[in-house]
Amino acid sequence: MAAPVISVRDLSLVFQTADQPVQALSRVNLDIQDGEFVSFIGPSGCGKTTLLRVIADLERATSGDISVNGMDPRAARLKRAYGYVFQAPALFPWRTVERNVGLPLEVMGLEDAAERVTRNIELVNLKGFEKKYPWQLSGGMQQRVSIARALAFDPKLLLMDEPFGALDEIVRDKLNQQLLELWRRTGKTVVFVTHSIPEAVFLSNKIVVMSPRPGRIIDVITTNFPPDRTLDIRETPEFLRFAHRVREGLKAGHSYED
Repeated sequence: MAAPVISVRDLSLVFQTADQPVQALSRVNLDIQDGEFVSFIGPSGCGKTTLLRVIADLERATSGDISVNGMDPRAARLKRAYGYVFQAPALFPWRTVERNVGLPLEVMGLEDAAERVTRNIELVNLKGFEKKYPWQLSGGMQQRVSIARALAFDPKLLLMDEPFGALDEIVRDKLNQQLLELWRRTGKTVVFVTHSIPEAVFLSNKIVVMSPRPGRIIDVITTNFPPDRTLDIRETPEFLRFAHRVREGLKAGHSYED
């Protein structure tokens, strides 16, 4: 088997606060393989976003080891090995869609920037909106712009921190389908943070269930749904079985609380 895209070994993280140390992660072990769609799910404050930020070199582990594409996270960040999609779109309001998507390409000075911008705007189904400004777009469309921006320099790894959490259910369902299609077409490795059990089960071929703080991995669930699945699959007994296992893992994790 090929080396994991992400490898985490005995990773712990302690935040130093003014009052007392807070342990966010405790002895996390995880491998993520090339092309997988992996969701982190757990209660608020369980460390799932913190773990994503450690992968992205936005936080530093206190102990343990982590590699991203065979490198330490800092080297991976400097080599632009991943794209990162935040909870909010974080678009510049004075830039059009195409200029927001092209921003990292401007920084990198890539000669084929215009072609990359066009390709990725089409990839997220926003052709025709290139000249629009963020305030002229819906929340779901803004989030698609942020996804196109994260993909603009063609990273192998896409890190997504609860990107659809603030959207209504109908828009969220549509974006889930579009994200699944994007993953199927590009073959990229995706790591996705969510609070939603149905979202985690629908999108993922691996679900990482985490406990309340300090964040531990309670269960790793591998699903076997076809890549071209539709939302109708959420009504099937197999889907409900996976959702039940996630729910039971979350309930079991609360036994760690004082």
